[in-house]
Amino acid sequence: MPEILLSIQIVNWNAREPLRVALRSILAYPPSCGYEIIVLDNASSDGSVQMLEKEFPQVRLIVSEENLGFSKGHNLAARAARGKYLFILNPDTEVLPNALDLLVAFAEQHPEVGIIGPKILNPDGSLQYSCRRFPNPVAALFRNTPLGRLFPNNRYTREYLMTDWDHNSVREVDWVSGAALFVRRAVFEQLGGFDEQFFMYCEDMDLCYRAWQAGYKVVYYPEPKIIHAIGRSTDLVANKMIIAFHKSMYLFYKKHYVKRVFPLLRPFVPLGLALRASIFLLRNYRDALVRRLRR
Repeated sequence: MPEILLSIQIVNWNAREPLRVALRSILAYPPSCGYEIIVLDNASSDGSVQMLEKEFPQVRLIVSEENLGFSKGHNLAARAARGKYLFILNPDTEVLPNALDLLVAFAEQHPEVGIIGPKILNPDGSLQYSCRRFPNPVAALFRNTPLGRLFPNNRYTREYLMTDWDHNSVREVDWVSGAALFVRRAVFEQLGGFDEQFFMYCEDMDLCYRAWQAGYKVVYYPEPKIIHAIGRSTDLVANKMIIAFHKSMYLFYKKHYVKRVFPLLRPFVPLGLALRASIFLLRNYRDALVRRLRR
């Protein structure tokens, strides 16, 4: 039996069909090294566990009786992993040819790099902006807000998403998306894994922030490619996810940024995040009402 070099881990919640596609893509384009696939199921009710047991007996399945969230779920999966490297994948992803071998080879050649993000594509083949700079309050004012729609080409959003760069070269970046995040297991363990305060969202940004603080590089590497259909499972509970996202942004601010902000301005950050979340929730309510009236 070959030594396990790569542990591919997926945390699933009610994403049976995308998960099936993700696993088939891994098995169609496996790495040449020894590897394992670990799936932690977060109390799905859509038959995900039954599908896994029937169709993918080679997968190491961990079943949770409650929804542990992204961070806690991946930490639990990582404790069961045996590989030198962890590849954290969303269930709504597809691995493209040679991606896994390219990631392992790059990590082996660059021991100073702690975390690697591959190029992520939308299902239509267009680029998904998966490596970014750390956020700042000004960028938050423009990102997916009415102000951003008034000024769609503003420099703050461009800088945050790094849109002024073609994403075709290797580059050190602030953070990479947890939808497809390749990390040395030793680094993951040294950092204590994902911070479980983050139920979902911003845990990837926080992990990369701490990696940089610990002296490890975070690198975007465009040769390996992954397809990501954003929100296949989170769309099922969109309003809850809006609340979870803004809670996580506030947690990240409190953990890493609050001491940099002038004390008199600190109360405006949670107020701004609450206002931003309210805009999204009202928009969803409006759209749902319009759909109901059209029936």
